[in-house]
Amino acid sequence: MNDRQDNDVILELLDVDGRRILDIGCGTGGLVRLMAAAGATAIGLECSRKPLDEARTATPVGGETYVEGFAEDLPFEDAGFDIVIFFNSLHHVAPANHAKALAEAARVLRAGGLVYAAEPLAEGADFELGKPLVDETEVRAAAYDAIKGAGAFGFEEITEVTYAHQIRHRGFKEFREFKITVDAERRKAFDQNVDELRVLFERLGRKTDDGFSFGRPMRVNLLSKGAG
Repeated sequence: MNDRQDNDVILELLDVDGRRILDIGCGTGGLVRLMAAAGATAIGLECSRKPLDEARTATPVGGETYVEGFAEDLPFEDAGFDIVIFFNSLHHVAPANHAKALAEAARVLRAGGLVYAAEPLAEGADFELGKPLVDETEVRAAAYDAIKGAGAFGFEEITEVTYAHQIRHRGFKEFREFKITVDAERRKAFDQNVDELRVLFERLGRKTDDGFSFGRPMRVNLLSKGAG
């Protein structure tokens, strides 16, 4: 599996200039700002307050905006977007709501619009490092099953791409802050498992000039909404 960075892959697979794009589960807004800088009208949707606040206070690069809400109940009009992105986010939706989230994506997309669904595989150094906090083997598999079943909502698969993204942390402290920002409820679990996590961090991390690198194998499924 070739090493590639997430941003390079998404800009290769999507023509975003002039498009209206919804990033579901946008976190602190990095991808939204990437899309806006590339010429898109980008909207980020996030259900967690801390990353949403960080996204809203970040220096804007274009006309990006952020909205609080949930994937399974999108607060947007029908057929208002050219592209919907689930980036590392569908597996954070309860499996019982995966179908509703994809149905909502279909509802807000124009005919011929695209879904870009990027999900991490349950393998690699980054996955093993995170297992003491939460083992996402089953939820990642459930998300992939939902994506492969998206034909029920009028989607056709254009392509499936795999690659290995490198997650970089300058040190263990930065890794901790990253995990807590992504999911504040992990703070207690992190502190309870801190010794094991520190050992894994040092064993699994690949030393770089500015810190440590952890491989995260990724799978992207690009889907198109049919006219009917």
